[in-house]
Amino acid sequence: MTVRRVDTDVVVVGAGPVGLLLAGELRLGGVTVVVVERLSAPTGESRASQLNTRTVEIFDQRGLLERLGETRREDVGHFGGLPLDMSRLRSVHAGHWKVPQYRTEAMLGAWASDLGADIRRGHELRELAAGPDRVDAEADGPDGPVGLCAKYLVGCDGEQSAVRLLAGFDFPGTEATRELLRTDVAGIDIPNRRFQRCENGLAIAARRSDDVTRVMVHEFGRPVRPRTGTPQFAEVVDAWARTTGEDISGGRPIWVDAFGDASRQVTHYRRDRVLLAGDAAHRQMPVGGQALNLGLQDAVNLGWKLAAQVRGWAPAGLLDSYHDERHPVGARVLTNVEAQTILLLGGSEVDAVRTVFGELLDGPEARGHLAGMVSGLDVRYQVGPGEHPLLGARLPDCELTTEFGRTTTTLLLRSARGLLLDLSNDSNRQAGLHPAAMKWSDRIRTVRARAAPDSALSGAAAVLVRPDGHIAWTDDSEADMQAALYRWFGAPAADTEDSPTGTRKK
Repeated sequence: MTVRRVDTDVVVVGAGPVGLLLAGELRLGGVTVVVVERLSAPTGESRASQLNTRTVEIFDQRGLLERLGETRREDVGHFGGLPLDMSRLRSVHAGHWKVPQYRTEAMLGAWASDLGADIRRGHELRELAAGPDRVDAEADGPDGPVGLCAKYLVGCDGEQSAVRLLAGFDFPGTEATRELLRTDVAGIDIPNRRFQRCENGLAIAARRSDDVTRVMVHEFGRPVRPRTGTPQFAEVVDAWARTTGEDISGGRPIWVDAFGDASRQVTHYRRDRVLLAGDAAHRQMPVGGQALNLGLQDAVNLGWKLAAQVRGWAPAGLLDSYHDERHPVGARVLTNVEAQTILLLGGSEVDAVRTVFGELLDGPEARGHLAGMVSGLDVRYQVGPGEHPLLGARLPDCELTTEFGRTTTTLLLRSARGLLLDLSNDSNRQAGLHPAAMKWSDRIRTVRARAAPDSALSGAAAVLVRPDGHIAWTDDSEADMQAALYRWFGAPAADTEDSPTGTRKK
């Protein structure tokens, strides 16, 4: 049988939200991308229904909130089922945002397609071989086998990742010992329950505006069952009856699944020309939507770096910084999810711990610490020397006044380029900063602006921001800025100056 060949810069395996966001980011970075997806059509199911604050900020950076449409914000989140006030986070998008996953996926798919991503459904990856200068893969498509040749391949294909298996990534961790049954059911009328701990188990029920009720149930002490497929609705009905005493057998299940508290993470997010993102790189119980949000934030960290590598301007080590930055973030999320799982699914033996946690959450310091953790806002990368509190953190949304009128930091990130924001209002400083940065004008936009006195940027004279929205340099000397430019944006296209390493560029 003839194998049709497709050549592209990057192949992304998996057309879930993570793969689609990565595809869009790669297109913004100027590289070609083909997305292959095993399923012939989206499932329409909404397993993950919550976007955290940092993810909504990222969507706003790219102008995607308008595409997403109506969302519902909730001020109260939770940590292990204990109420957690999210409204005091320092973000214009503070809170948790309820959006069915199928809507997020549809929005990202349309966006990536509009940018020129080639999305091919009904293509199941079968073979993968990475060489010194390319990756060759083969997928079974609707019309026969398809050969895929790319400079890089990224697996965004979920917990059972074919890419992870075929490329030989190590995936250590622990198997599940607890399990939660979950379903969306139409045609039932039961009370809403927010993490209700009954005598025999945990019950959760939330009715949507379309009269579909999300039902989740865990029976304390029940061992995890070996599964070869999804559970039957009857299993959920029986567990719900034993836990709450209610009969939901008359409902119509839209979908049913089960997920356990397995905790695994690959040792490296990159093996030469093959990389992993999202659930392909880490497996955890999806408590509070953290699995989805962690994966989406992987994609934004990786997209611009991989595009830079493909286009040839990435400095040494830039692509490896994807693993260096995101692996610790993933490990920390796995740790907080494990802690929440114990609080959520433990029986009477965790009651005392839950009581103490509840008391701690009354204090602003503990509450702020956990809210920052589950919102994704506390992520701060090691970007270089310096002690400024903004260094390595995400650029906060602030109103700015420029020579062209009023704008915001978020709007300035729409192009997915770097940003040098000069807030000094100092002509002598500008005379030094701006000519230096102009050598990187193909990768960095320079903007003179004034921030409001009470904004999060009011004390900063200048900031250099990466395309993913994280601050790479603040306020220090011009020499330090040059070092940051070379570290994150490589040598300029027409550099005739000495680089910080002493190597003369041409």
